This record gives sequence, structure tokens and C-alpha cells, in this order.
Amino acid sequence: MYEYLKGVLTKITPTYIVVEVSGIGYILNVANPYSYSHLMNSDVKIYVHQVIRDDSHSLYAFMNESEKNLFLKLISVSGIGPKSALAILATADNEGLVEAIHASDIKYLTKFPGVGKKTAMQMVLDLEGKFEIVAGTVQDPVANNENVELEEAMEALVALGYRATELKKVRTKLEATQDTTEGYIKTALRMMMG
Repeated sequence: MYEYLKGVLTKITPTYIVVEVSGIGYILNVANPYSYSHLMNSDVKIYVHQVIRDDSHSLYAFMNESEKNLFLKLISVSGIGPKSALAILATADNEGLVEAIHASDIKYLTKFPGVGKKTAMQMVLDLEGKFEIVAGTVQDPVANNENVELEEAMEALVALGYRATELKKVRTKLEATQDTTEGYIKTALRMMMG
């Protein structure tokens, strides 16, 4: 599995970009290829996710980790495949998407291509509480917070199945302390179990 590729952006098409890494050109499916135009023939670091199917091996690419994480959450929903997830990301309204999921706004979610009422309801069911909204923006822990260890701990707890809403109370108590990621996880688990 790949985390990211570093290379030179050599080609842009309507559906994908090509990044050359050590003489090999990788086809990367992206939400909006032309948003990479300003990087043409430049060194780039592109986050990727590989999808392996019986008939294809595809790489999906993202500008940053938060966009990749949103993509991974979307494809975890029954009824949303990688192409549908890219189409949703292409709208570049990630905050609106997350707010609609939190507000159970089915009407808003069905505006995305390939998302019907049933899929929109599944998105709310599967993803509600899996995002954290701070002052109207989707939280990108590394970029927006100084306490990276606490953010990593919160992400790990969400990955374990705890909802962001459950973690809010614990988080406010932990924000006043300094600890390692592992220490925060252990303390948070004790607080929630106690």
C-alpha cells in the first residue's frame, strides 16, 4: 500500500494526472485534475490510495491528508465507490458535506452525483460523528492544532469506533494537559470506562 508519491507532474487529462517517479509515470485518478495545473512540470508530493479489483489496479490521489481521509471515509459507506467519492470531493465543499452529514441533511447530500436518498441516509448513518467541525471547518489535526499528540489520540479513538461526540467531553479535560499520544489514549479510555 502507498501513502504518497514524490515526483514530477508531467501530464493532466480530464480524468487523471500523471506523476513521474524515478522514470515511471503513475496514472493518478483525481477529483479535479485541472486544480493541479499550477504544479505542471514541478516536483509534487501527492497522497494516494490504491484500489485493487479483479480487473484493475487504480491509484486515487489527493492534495493533502485530510482530503485523503475524507475519501477513505466516503468509500467506507455502502453504495459509494472510489469514482463516486471523487465526484463528491470534486465539489470542493468538504465543510458543507461534513455539516450536512452531522445535520442529517439528506436533501443536500442527494445533490452530489451518484448519491440517491438511500445512499445519503447510509452516509449519515455510517459517518455521523466521525468528523470534527471546529469553527465551521473540517478539522485537519496537524495543520490546525498545536497539540499533535492529542489530535493523533483522538483520531486513534475514532478509528477504534468511538464517536467524535463521545470524545468531546474527554477532549476538553485532556486539552489542559501534556502527554504522549499513547498516554492520551490510555487516559481517555480510562475516563470513558470509568
